Amino acid sequence: MPCADDYLYAFKYISGHPGNTAQGKLSVVGIGQLSDTATGYPLLLSEMTLLTAFRTAATGAVAAKYLAREDAQSLAIIGTGAQAEFQVMGFNSLFPLREIRYFDIDAAAMAKFSRNMAPYAFELIPCANIRDAVRNTDMVITATASNTRQILFELQDIAPGTHIHAMGGDRPGKTKLDQALLEAAKIVVEFTPQALKEGGVQQCEASDIYAELWELVTKRKRGRENAAEITVFDSVGFALEDFATLRLVYQLALEYQLGSEIALLPEVHDVKDLLGVLAPSSSS
Repeated sequence: MPCADDYLYAFKYISGHPGNTAQGKLSVVGIGQLSDTATGYPLLLSEMTLLTAFRTAATGAVAAKYLAREDAQSLAIIGTGAQAEFQVMGFNSLFPLREIRYFDIDAAAMAKFSRNMAPYAFELIPCANIRDAVRNTDMVITATASNTRQILFELQDIAPGTHIHAMGGDRPGKTKLDQALLEAAKIVVEFTPQALKEGGVQQCEASDIYAELWELVTKRKRGRENAAEITVFDSVGFALEDFATLRLVYQLALEYQLGSEIALLPEVHDVKDLLGVLAPSSSS
């Protein structure tokens, strides 16, 4: 996932291996690099498994700022895996959340989520199924990992005015939302060509997309326009978010003197004599 401007170049290497959890390993493995555009020299190497969770939550919260009702206080989250808590905390930074309804097919994941969220002043409501979770909630987050076409809930299952943050779409053939729901909703994406190819709205046409997120942030288009609108933010995740995250981490590392400096490139006396680096010294 590469991205650059005139000064900095960044990329994230990330892979998903759901079977890793059975071996006690992370299912998402992410590493990022930030380099100087002018020279190509690396400036920062960073883990990006945690950072991906942070930036995904932050992006969802930004979208909700423009698409959810200002008085939203209840949130339903479908899927309580590794990113669920980050999502809730991201939304809680902008909305006075009082009620969190949650469901996962894995009881252990629900127990983990409840344990991690217990210190917060939310009313935590575990639900027996998805429909119970999304019924009469102000905002819904879908954070499931299935790689198939599925319908988690339908239009009639949610109340007017609901905002849906559909995250986790990352490949062709992986969808979660009902076609009728999408047709009734105001749809916002990060980057339209990518969303139509591998996002949760891949069954839609470009004309069905109301806006890209940047158009709301820059006020080129309005977000929510009335209390009854159903809104959907289809969050696939794209390289600009990782670029911004790595740039911020680099700035913070310099400011607070974090991290360690390591030599990644060979030290040469004559830049045209690379082989000379390997030559034995006179003392040896």
